[in-house]
Amino acid sequence: MALALLAGAAPLAHAALPQGTSAPSFNAPASLGGKEFQFSLADALKQGPVVLYFYPAAFTRGCTIEAHDFAEAMPQYQALGATVVGVSMDGIAKLDKFSVSDCRSKFAVAADPDGKITRSYDAKMPIMNMATRVSYVIAPSGKVAFSYAAMSPDEHVAKTLAAVKALKSAP
Repeated sequence: MALALLAGAAPLAHAALPQGTSAPSFNAPASLGGKEFQFSLADALKQGPVVLYFYPAAFTRGCTIEAHDFAEAMPQYQALGATVVGVSMDGIAKLDKFSVSDCRSKFAVAADPDGKITRSYDAKMPIMNMATRVSYVIAPSGKVAFSYAAMSPDEHVAKTLAAVKALKSAP
């Protein structure tokens, strides 16, 4: 049964907003280092590009790996003026803990328990009430500059970092 669900979800894991699409604006409760605040995509874009990544659930194996990878790469993102924020359909209390332990207090994670943000970014898993693994780079203009969907966490950091570098070097 689980294999059938995964097999059915695999093609949809590659759905993502196409490059050039206007990124849906949102505000969401978020946590950075266990401290809650209101994350605003519009405000973050005023500072530079935003790496927005969706992940299925805090404290699961793949999501922990991905959070560690993003945490380790934060100095590179910061040097490029990029903000990183992860979004899941977990509640904020769970993300308060995840932001400290797995995100190592290096970047924010936002709560989307009703899935509104996740659906607006075509990142909702079919059948299951969780996000699929999709990463976006959003240009300061508010347009999607890059999207990558794969259930494996392995390439999300490398691909979004390369996309931010390309965005920064574009004329």
